[in-house]
Amino acid sequence: MSSTIAELERRRAAARAGGGEKRVAAQHAKGKLTARERLDVLLDEGSFEEVDMFVQHNCVDFGMAEQVIPGDGVVTGSGTINGRLVFVFSQDFTVFGGSLSERHAQKICKVMDMALKVGAPVIGLNDSGGARIQEGVASLGGYAEVFQRNVLASGVVPQLSLIMGPCAGGAVYSPAMTDFIFMVKDSSYMFVTGPDVVKTVTNEVVTQEALGGAVTHTTKTSVADVAFEDDIEALLAARDFIDFLPASNREAAPERPTADAWDRIEPSLDTLVPANANQPYDMHELIRKVVDEGDFFEIQPAHGGNILCGFGRMEGRTVGIVANQPIVLAGVLDINASRKAARFVRFCDAFEIPIVTFVDVPGFLPGTAQEHNGIIKHGAKLLFAYAEATVPKITVITRKAYGGAYDVMASKHLRGDLNYAWPTAEIAVMGAKGAVEIIFRGRTPDEIAERTAEYEARFANPFVAASKGFVDEVIQPHSTRRRIALGLRKLRGKSLENPWKKHDNIPL
Repeated sequence: MSSTIAELERRRAAARAGGGEKRVAAQHAKGKLTARERLDVLLDEGSFEEVDMFVQHNCVDFGMAEQVIPGDGVVTGSGTINGRLVFVFSQDFTVFGGSLSERHAQKICKVMDMALKVGAPVIGLNDSGGARIQEGVASLGGYAEVFQRNVLASGVVPQLSLIMGPCAGGAVYSPAMTDFIFMVKDSSYMFVTGPDVVKTVTNEVVTQEALGGAVTHTTKTSVADVAFEDDIEALLAARDFIDFLPASNREAAPERPTADAWDRIEPSLDTLVPANANQPYDMHELIRKVVDEGDFFEIQPAHGGNILCGFGRMEGRTVGIVANQPIVLAGVLDINASRKAARFVRFCDAFEIPIVTFVDVPGFLPGTAQEHNGIIKHGAKLLFAYAEATVPKITVITRKAYGGAYDVMASKHLRGDLNYAWPTAEIAVMGAKGAVEIIFRGRTPDEIAERTAEYEARFANPFVAASKGFVDEVIQPHSTRRRIALGLRKLRGKSLENPWKKHDNIPL
């Protein structure tokens, strides 16, 4: 018996050693943790239970029969984050460069299948050189098996990808289909074709970082959501982030005890909106003063800054927050903002997370660049997402709500449950000056000024909309947290179903 136990321990040690000391040292020299070290940071201490530790590849071509390492380049299993079950896979760059083989893919598929069965999040730590070339089409088939499970899991269990090294070619499409992507600056990158291929085909000279690094993907492309300084910061952020999310679409989001009173009054909000309608203010201040303990986890903070999206809590329960940001492009809706917010709203709706929307929007961004790049179709995505959503929706209009953008931003007409306005709200087809110049075209400047003042008195307030029932109540800014908390309590039992369909056809 003792000899078999010793053999078991020997095999376990061989699997834990990965690609050996030299390759582990090379990983550390790049400022990167190993696959197992990452899991130690991500998961609660002692909670990780590994599966398929002894799986080996089945390739015999190109000398691979003599190169067999237990685990085959990926560590898979389950563990807990703050006591809650998650399933994980962590690619091991020290073993065959983390390249994906048929068996490597089978290991990932096994934990994804289990996550779907029991209803728990899947977290993938990606650090791979791509498909294992020696296996040819078998490795490509392995990717497709993973892709299929990403699609089946979408909207059923949360999927989070952490890109912690290379992720190139077909490998990028699995993270792209997950719900959120975190990247690490200067050590992770994603692209379909690398710099060498780009130079050969297009004659462009570009670095890996510029082509598909963390900064590129969190500022320009919106492929990734947040960029972190190093592995540890990304992994600790993932722990915090998962705490906001439900285990699956069958369960409610977790509750966190809070000492922050639900009816806390914030007098400073009464002076948040400047007297000058053209002067900006930071919507972050409103969000942090309304949510529990000022805790707001922002998604895509470096992209589409004219709209803010992220998670907070009210009375310890997760809420999704969408807010126009007046200090960036005056808070207008453009292509980037519409796509960013639409995807976020659909995630919240899929996982029964209530949506709180703060509105200060002067309209859609005009210009040939926006029109020619499809603002109509992209703006419709956000409209579609809000209209489709059946979760509790609470909207607070703080200042401007003009034109079609008023409709889009979770208006009463899109089945908003509770729609509030501050006394500073202006709800109209457009700004007073522009409206008067159209209605009274050809009048003198004095007449225009007089009519503008008349238009402002008539429409630059929330009371016309309130008189029609489009706004449920005009509230004092300082009572915003209390109103939202009460509203969410009322709406906990909300039941609303869309007509039966196989699936919708959102304007992609």
